[in-house]
Amino acid sequence: MPASSDVVVVVPTYNEAENLEPMVTAIRSHGYRVLVTDDGSPDGTGHLADELHTNDQGVEVLHRAEKSGLGRAYGDAFRRLAQDDTVTIVCQIDADFSHDPGDLPRLVQQVRDGAGLAIGSRYVKGGSTPDWPIHRRFLSTGGNLYARTMLGLGVQDCTAGFRAWDASRLYGLRAGTAEASGYGFQVEMTRRAVRAGLDVREVPIAFRDREFGESKMGLPIVVEAMWLVTRWGFARIIGR
Repeated sequence: MPASSDVVVVVPTYNEAENLEPMVTAIRSHGYRVLVTDDGSPDGTGHLADELHTNDQGVEVLHRAEKSGLGRAYGDAFRRLAQDDTVTIVCQIDADFSHDPGDLPRLVQQVRDGAGLAIGSRYVKGGSTPDWPIHRRFLSTGGNLYARTMLGLGVQDCTAGFRAWDASRLYGLRAGTAEASGYGFQVEMTRRAVRAGLDVREVPIAFRDREFGESKMGLPIVVEAMWLVTRWGFARIIGR
């Protein structure tokens, strides 16, 4: 495994002590660097990340004082990576193995082949959500349909959190100014990518439920995303 790479995978964490080490090991098996962005996890995830860094300089850690949302965590991580001119591809992945780190090379290759953004998609041919009950699939597909209709996006999985970006194009989207703090951040960044004319490609993946730890999804996150999509959509309709 190389000591460094032009690919960095950002792993945002909050209480992911059970998942972090196997996730980092899986990512590092591809030779990619890792940036763990921890929001002051009370279960010791941040301390474990520091231990991983001590044993492997390909693992970096960004400590944030408190849990303030996925969007803020990614914004801080991207701002830090923008200071490193060796980074050409930035990936996003959930720490809980709902995204298979074995799929990372397929996303990275799309960016190497010219994509500005490659999305691990549940909703293109070959994608799936094998562990989900019918009602959850309905809510997710409905939310994606609403987002892409309101925002005029040709992306099937706007809310997907498994991504690879061309770093220079990502930084130009100024993620640190995003309005959304929850998973609406993924929709917001998709919107910005499309409006900026990036080549956005979707790669089919299987999205699985976590085995360990608790989901961070809650009603306030859903409400925030729906409100922002609605506001952006009406702004689009009136030409603002």
